[in-house]
Amino acid sequence: MKEKISLTKEEKRKEAFRAVKFTLFSISAGVIEFVSFTLLTLIPALNPSINKSIYWIPALISLVLSVLWNFTFNRKFTFQSAANVPIAMIKTLAYYIVFAPLSIWLAQMYLIDQLGWNEFGVKAIVMITNFITEFLYQRFLVFGKSIDTNVNNSEEIQKSE
Repeated sequence: MKEKISLTKEEKRKEAFRAVKFTLFSISAGVIEFVSFTLLTLIPALNPSINKSIYWIPALISLVLSVLWNFTFNRKFTFQSAANVPIAMIKTLAYYIVFAPLSIWLAQMYLIDQLGWNEFGVKAIVMITNFITEFLYQRFLVFGKSIDTNVNNSEEIQKSE
């Protein structure tokens, strides 16, 4: 029989605040991703409306920019992790090795090419899916054992509150 894990009121508050911080940083990363995607599609050679088979190029570039931003801020402020950065980044890369090709393939090959959906609507769906799955992945697999281990950062945040 599985043991029921219960969180204290303080732990629940801390996790809720962590989720809010992740959401805010993800929104900023989403803005970076959406704006960079939009700017890239203004280049005729990268515009999926002109050539649907190249959706993956601006989608991938904008995703990489977003991931770098999001990883950096969430590691430092949301998860306050002192984990080895290269190892944490490799774990994040492992997520995107699966997520990026699958989401870009599904978006382009099926939703855009087969069903004729708008590339910006598809981009929004992919970004929401990414937000939910990445939070769970980073919370439990990337930073799970190293959450709140960055003592210096924790002290700096407490001083500013």
